[in-house]
Amino acid sequence: MIAPVFERRAPGLYHNSAVVIDATGEVAGLYRKMHIPDDPGYFEKFYFTPGDLGFRAIPTRVGCVGALICWDQWYPEAARLTALQGASVLFYPTAIGWHPDEKKTQGAAQLDAWRTVQRGHAIANGTYVAVVNRVGHERPPDSGKGRTEGQGIDFWGSSFFCDPQGIVLAEAGPEKEETLLAEVDLDRVEEVRRNWPFLRDRRIDAYCGITERFLDKKPGQDQ
Repeated sequence: MIAPVFERRAPGLYHNSAVVIDATGEVAGLYRKMHIPDDPGYFEKFYFTPGDLGFRAIPTRVGCVGALICWDQWYPEAARLTALQGASVLFYPTAIGWHPDEKKTQGAAQLDAWRTVQRGHAIANGTYVAVVNRVGHERPPDSGKGRTEGQGIDFWGSSFFCDPQGIVLAEAGPEKEETLLAEVDLDRVEEVRRNWPFLRDRRIDAYCGITERFLDKKPGQDQ
């Protein structure tokens, strides 16, 4: 079980976290959200400190899993580093949706981008990916009129589960809560990674620039 929590670490020090609970009922591990957004309706930088545990693959009785959170799902580095530690399934508990004034013009493209990037994580890393997103409309009780954040968020649901080739095995709708069931076959991870050996063929000697914020010069050029 993946249980998202508002973690109070100390007075004034909070994390957006997820606890992984094993089949025994014991806590198998804790993940603290690394990427903290600041968008209309999502003022997490006001509340949360970025995670300091890094990206973690957590061993459980049924296999090694990664628990990432919401905004983390847009970053290939997060998925890759978790997979490199042995995770066979990446979980993304999520609360994402449309700003009402954007839904008509940009809604379809935003939803498609969200699905595409996470299916890409599954393909690029040879892992299963489980994306759990909320549904419904939420508006702040003291929201002002005419402001984007005051209109609240229309959460788009559409939770899904895909295999290591990005094939969607189960998918929920956009309007109501649903329970999805899907099978994880660890032999499938072995099969896909053997035929698409992306991890084997990585050029780890050529990725020095990945730790830079932005490359004003190409890697290897004199500074």
